[in-house]
Amino acid sequence: MSRKRGREVRLLVMLALAAAALFWAIPFAWMLVASLRPESASAADIASLIPSGTIGFGNFAEAWSEGTFPLWYFNTFLMCGGILAVQCVTVSAAGYAFARLSFPGRTVLFYLFLLQLMLVPPILIVPNLTTIVSLGLYDRLPGVMAPYLASAFGTFLMRQTFRSIPRDYEDAAMLDGASLPQVIWHVLLPLARPGLAAFAIVSVSYHWNEFLWPLIALSSPENQVLTVGLASFTSGAESATEWGVIAAGTLLVAAPLILIFVIFQRRIVSSFVFTGIK
Repeated sequence: MSRKRGREVRLLVMLALAAAALFWAIPFAWMLVASLRPESASAADIASLIPSGTIGFGNFAEAWSEGTFPLWYFNTFLMCGGILAVQCVTVSAAGYAFARLSFPGRTVLFYLFLLQLMLVPPILIVPNLTTIVSLGLYDRLPGVMAPYLASAFGTFLMRQTFRSIPRDYEDAAMLDGASLPQVIWHVLLPLARPGLAAFAIVSVSYHWNEFLWPLIALSSPENQVLTVGLASFTSGAESATEWGVIAAGTLLVAAPLILIFVIFQRRIVSSFVFTGIK
């Protein structure tokens, strides 16, 4: 009886998860169907999840021509890549220091560092904006990147990753005459690659989708990123109720992250499993 009840519980859990996944996927399915509908679709057709009539990619072509997506893509790639490149250095150095080095107040300093995770990002908008204005970085991509060049979450993640690596590797390298920077670069970082990959996924996803801070820190159209550009693009399309064009533009913004996840799904999951993130 207990074995049969266990199967029933697992079946109910699977059904609940399948229902949740279906409910979560409905907006994406509507967006995909709406982006493929022709402009002549009626209001009743727009609300339907089942495509009717002729479907095509005309909405994507119109969205691409109306918006400056190449420039927005370039700025977004530059912003996300620049933030990640600096973060990989800062979180790796800080994570190694908290995991391997002994100094007075290390634990207290680490917990104080983690207090950043409790701060809601909008609270920091005013001091961050004041700082980049005083540094002459307002309306420039480096100004958008500046507040994120260090990461409390990344430091915690790399600390846990370095602590999971046995010290025998370091000791063997130092016995062979390697210096501390060589040990970190040639021994520890290759072993910590799954942790860095997991952090890179979180960092790029967060900054790719961020809207409020780039909206405030950038004012010139030539410096806009995808989220801000999409907002200005949809505000013009909504006045003409071009829902198919809006859906196509939204898919153009989300497509790179979706493709990366589909292509590297197995490696992404294994990276999070290695770091212990559930």
